[in-house]
Amino acid sequence: MPAIDGKRIAFLATDGVEQVELDRPWQAVAEAGGRPELVSLESGEIQAFNHLDKSDEKHVDVAIDDADADSYDALVLPGGVANGDFVRADERAARFVRRFADAHKPIAVICHGGWVLIEADVVRGRTMTSWPSLRTDLRNAGATWVDREVVTDNGLVSSRNPDDLDAFCARLVEEVAEGAHV
Repeated sequence: MPAIDGKRIAFLATDGVEQVELDRPWQAVAEAGGRPELVSLESGEIQAFNHLDKSDEKHVDVAIDDADADSYDALVLPGGVANGDFVRADERAARFVRRFADAHKPIAVICHGGWVLIEADVVRGRTMTSWPSLRTDLRNAGATWVDREVVTDNGLVSSRNPDDLDAFCARLVEEVAEGAHV
């Protein structure tokens, strides 16, 4: 696995985040030498879930109002139905995501996190995958949707579900190691 020593990676999530889709990429980033930080809509704690069951609470490192996209090297958008829906409904989050896309920084998204990219209007012309129920939403937003374990399109890494986490985490770290795409 490539080293990403000292690179700061924002994980944007809120209540309802699928815990394994937060924890596994977080661990991959940390093991590669990166500095993961949880950015959320408010400070305090968020409630993670294992599908529909409550799981662990996670400490928020930075509230969205205090987060500066320019100070991060990459962005991860974990899934979870409620998480994806709550985050996409927050205009501050959409602006935060657009800053990463505009700067051509790596963005990794899994499962229902794709809704956030749609709201940020950054999927047009991109090829990606997601949880199958987002297929039509992504197509309507201008993306080409494919059913594959992991898809990389010029710094945008996408996967479908927790079964894809090994491939997702490996590509996430590789893209962060490569840096911004022009």
